[in-house]
Amino acid sequence: MTKRVQYDDVSLVYPGGTKPAVSHLNLDIAEGEFLVLVGPSGCGKSTSLRMLAGLEPISAGKILIGDRDVTNVPAKDRDIAMVFQNYALYPHMSVAENMAFALKIQKVSKDEISRRVQEAAKLLDLEPYLDRKPKALSGGQRQRVAMGRAIVREPEVFLMDEPLSNLDAKLRVQTRTQIAALQKRLGTTTLYVTHDQVEAMTMGDRVAVLKDGILQQCDTPRELYDNPANAFVGTFIGSPSMNIIPSLIKEGGVDMNGYLVPIARDVLEKAKAGKVIVGVRPEDLRLTDEGAEMTVTLVEELGADTYVYGTYPGPDGPVDLVARGHGLHSMIGSKVKVKPERVYVFDAEGDQLRIG
Repeated sequence: MTKRVQYDDVSLVYPGGTKPAVSHLNLDIAEGEFLVLVGPSGCGKSTSLRMLAGLEPISAGKILIGDRDVTNVPAKDRDIAMVFQNYALYPHMSVAENMAFALKIQKVSKDEISRRVQEAAKLLDLEPYLDRKPKALSGGQRQRVAMGRAIVREPEVFLMDEPLSNLDAKLRVQTRTQIAALQKRLGTTTLYVTHDQVEAMTMGDRVAVLKDGILQQCDTPRELYDNPANAFVGTFIGSPSMNIIPSLIKEGGVDMNGYLVPIARDVLEKAKAGKVIVGVRPEDLRLTDEGAEMTVTLVEELGADTYVYGTYPGPDGPVDLVARGHGLHSMIGSKVKVKPERVYVFDAEGDQLRIG
């Protein structure tokens, strides 16, 4: 029976550490939801997962699975199943034996084990490989066996710690689609950790973005992209990254290399020290006849899209920009004009987003 998961003001400070690895984490994962934890290396995402698994003791707060407080419950007594980055398969056992191992330990009947293994193998297209050893499988097949081993346990919660990072790019795309579709069919509450924001955006019902152990924002992929809570989320979500443009406030807007970007007065009045950070998505930065002049440094032709990279002198040093469009033609070293069609406005520290 799948369950809701709650992190209630959870913190973890490692012995000898002064800074929390995870600080005051509050997350409510709905029953049957696929929630992705994403962020740069060292942000606390795997630590958060391991605390739920019972592999890390928490320093403060509590964790609930359903209505049960599992904060001090041993890992083996939490009804969760974990899929690791390195598969962790037993090399001397067949695929079927690997999938059945945990059930044998639990003394589940042979008939029930056989039924669950066959069902999982069918779900994962592993039926032809049940008698093979892991060394005879591809990376993608081994990862599906690791998934199968978790599925047969029929847990309340699935935990997945960067399960696709060992696969090549093409297989990663294929497997993430399979995992997302499989989770929908099973309806099991899932917490998935990745450092890959594309993976997070394409798989999660909601995505939680962490930085330095602190939750920055948790929302749907679309909402994170359209309404990032701060400059960090804005730049972390989206590829290529959002353009970040330090700008001086002028009457009626902000200055972008001599071009006035109009922004509402009530937004700019909230800024301090006469400066703001303007965020512009590459697809919202257009090459036009009017706008801020930049020098082209690189042009990437990707078929459906063209990316034009450039730079201009800003108030605090060179400002790097990238514009995305179809069939853009620019020469490296040439001067072009770019005009933002939609902007995000942050204060000088990158906080308190206001959309102008």
